[in-house]
Amino acid sequence: MRLEIRYVNRFVYPTPARESHNVLRACPADDGTQRLLDFDLSIDPTARVLTYVDSWGTRVDAFGIRAPHERLLVTAEAVVETSARPAAPRGVAGRSDYADPEIRLDLGQYLRRTGHTAWDSAIETFARDVCEGIDDATDAVAALDGAVRDAMTYTPGATEVGVDITNVWATRQGVCQDFAHLAIAMYRSLGIPARYVSGYIYASDLSGGDLPDQAEVEIETHAWVEVLVPGFGWWGLDPTNPQDVGERHVKIGHGRDYDDVMPLRGVYHGPSEHTLSVGVQISREGLTRRELDRMQQAQAQQ
Repeated sequence: MRLEIRYVNRFVYPTPARESHNVLRACPADDGTQRLLDFDLSIDPTARVLTYVDSWGTRVDAFGIRAPHERLLVTAEAVVETSARPAAPRGVAGRSDYADPEIRLDLGQYLRRTGHTAWDSAIETFARDVCEGIDDATDAVAALDGAVRDAMTYTPGATEVGVDITNVWATRQGVCQDFAHLAIAMYRSLGIPARYVSGYIYASDLSGGDLPDQAEVEIETHAWVEVLVPGFGWWGLDPTNPQDVGERHVKIGHGRDYDDVMPLRGVYHGPSEHTLSVGVQISREGLTRRELDRMQQAQAQQ
C-alpha cells in the first residue's frame, strides 16, 4: 500500500521563546516490510538540521533556533510503500527457548524493567496465568496479546505520558502507549524479549483500527509492540487493535519504551506556558476497489 503522511507540530508562545533545541523522530523506517519513497522536513522559523541514526536504528533530526520566536511549526511529510507482514508460525520454538543464554545476553535491554514498564506482582501473575500450560512460543505471545486487548478499555484522556504502568493496570484504561507498555511489561515478566514501536496507522480511529472508507484520515501517532519468537524473529503485534501489524501500519522506530522513540522532544528558554497542537494526516494512493474489498475481508476474519 502506498501512503502519504503529514505530521505537524505547532507551538505558540505568549511571549518570545529563544534557544530552542529539539530532536524529532518522525521519519518512517526503510526495511524489509516498508519502503521509504520520500521524506521532507520543514521548520519555521528556518533551522539547520543535523540528521543521524540513534543506537536503536531510528533516524533522528536535531535542530535548534537561537533567535526569539513566538511560534514553532514543524512539518514532516513522507511517502511510504508498505507490504503485508508475516505472522509467526506455530512450532518454530518453545517457551523454553527463551532461556537460551545468547538471547538473554544479546537482548537483555528488552527484558529489563524501565520507567514505563516496571511491572509488579499483579501484572506478572496475570501474565503467568494467561500462559499457563502453553508451551509453544507463538501461542504464548498471541495469548498475551489478546489478553491485554480484552482486559483493557481504550479511553482517551484516562492517562498521561509517564503514568505508572501499575496504575494503568489497576484502572484497566488507557491509550495505545499504555496498551503497548502493559503488554511489554507482561512479556518481559515472563522472560520474553519485547520492544516498543512508534509509528502511524492508516485507520478510521485508534480504538479499533478499522479500515477507513475515505482516502484521507486525520489521526494521531500510534504505538504497538514487537516480540521475539526464536527461529522466526521480531513479530509485530498491535495490542490496541484486533489485528496483527500489517500493511496499514507505518513504523518509525523501536526502543525499550516510549522514551527511546518519543516523536518530538525539546527544551527552550521562555514562557512556561504555551499551546501545542499536533496532527497526523494519512492518505492512500492507488488503492483499487478490489484491494479495499480484500483488506476488509481479511479484517473481518481476524
